[in-house]
Amino acid sequence: MNGFIQVATTFETKSDAEQLGRLLVEKRLCGCVQILGPMTSIFRWRGKIEQVEEFLCLIKSHEELFAELERTIKANHPYQCPQIVALSIKSGSGDYLDWLRHELKEI
Repeated sequence: MNGFIQVATTFETKSDAEQLGRLLVEKRLCGCVQILGPMTSIFRWRGKIEQVEEFLCLIKSHEELFAELERTIKANHPYQCPQIVALSIKSGSGDYLDWLRHELKEI
């Protein structure tokens, strides 16, 4: 396993997503943040079914940086309980993964 992960979180506004994306890249907690949307999210919150438009952030990082990445997202996220989920990157282009490793803070 190479230890690389893709973390997903969502925001109500594109500007909030962009602001967090820039912060994470500046802190070298990730190599890239891709922002997709708007998309529709349907979920239960406090006993009610909600439907909202959101922007999805796909964050490329490393599992050893996840704890700091999670803390930074929570500290800068407007949601009370933001989605923060990480999936392992099983494999990828060698050139891309080398680039990603170089862009992350030392682990």
